[in-house]
Amino acid sequence: MSAPGDRRSPYIVGPVYDWLFFLSPPLVALALGVAISDTPFSGELLVFWGREKTAAGVLVGSLIHAHLVAVFFRSHGNTSLRKRYPLRFLLVPVLAWALIRGSHVVAAAATVLATFWDVWHSGLQTFGFARIYDRNGGNPPALARRLDFWLNHLLYAGPILAGATMLDHFRSFEALGKVGLPLFSTVPAFMSATHRAWTLGVLIAGGAFLAFYVLASWHLHRQGHRLSFQKVFLLVTTGACSIYTWGFDSWGEAFFIMNLLHAVQYLALVWATERERIRERLRLGRWRASVPVAVAFFLGSVLAYGVAAELLDPDLESLWALTLVVSLMHFWYDGFIWSVGRQQV
Repeated sequence: MSAPGDRRSPYIVGPVYDWLFFLSPPLVALALGVAISDTPFSGELLVFWGREKTAAGVLVGSLIHAHLVAVFFRSHGNTSLRKRYPLRFLLVPVLAWALIRGSHVVAAAATVLATFWDVWHSGLQTFGFARIYDRNGGNPPALARRLDFWLNHLLYAGPILAGATMLDHFRSFEALGKVGLPLFSTVPAFMSATHRAWTLGVLIAGGAFLAFYVLASWHLHRQGHRLSFQKVFLLVTTGACSIYTWGFDSWGEAFFIMNLLHAVQYLALVWATERERIRERLRLGRWRASVPVAVAFFLGSVLAYGVAAELLDPDLESLWALTLVVSLMHFWYDGFIWSVGRQQV
């Protein structure tokens, strides 16, 4: 056992930072989503450069695109990582853009892939936070890892399959029907017809797994596994938020809540892990205003892209292809960067 002075902090960054940006976002996003429901902010259509959108849609859409592009601070901003994997970080994005821009079939397939990769990726982000909190609580990094892995996917993907927004996710397959692949365009109809069976399956399998998870956690606790309050709080609030929103809310409200909490957590994570590299890149040194300047550069750059991507004309195929590439690279790069340190988390 480590000496008291050697014990790791139970937080990732610090108590205030973690509670503001990692732990409270599920509840804050849920409260905000409920507060703006059926208000002009979420229901009144406004015209932005010739396109009709709600203010809530522009807000969350811009944050989504901003957090997607922020991954490049973690991948390409890390010189040592970029030099170790030059093809992965320099060639693949260019080839992906060329393929998506040059083929309507590839573009449609990329749209479907991005839709469902997002679901997988979102569950993994919460999983990553949970594993770090568990490790910081004094537990071996590999202990209960697989249990947490499947729990997070159940809490995120389960309500989507079983709930009110299931069909909205599977409508992305309709894009394949428009490019000469009619077989895939029948997927939404099949999922809609079998929705009751999916709901029943998720309830039975999910309920059984949750019971197993509780029993396994109790068994581990009796063997000396230390309970991390931060991990439990994060999993309970995120799971409750996911079940409530994906399971029972309309598509628009659920999309706003879940993507708001995910984007805020991710942007805070990138700043916490990359702030020193950002300051070095900007050659700010240690002068008093270096942190505010670096924060302004980081948030300003990603939010500028986010607003532009949200309001761009979808008929501009080159720019649309770019947003798809950014989305796919976000999921790929972020998963890869998490996996670099997976032995620690």
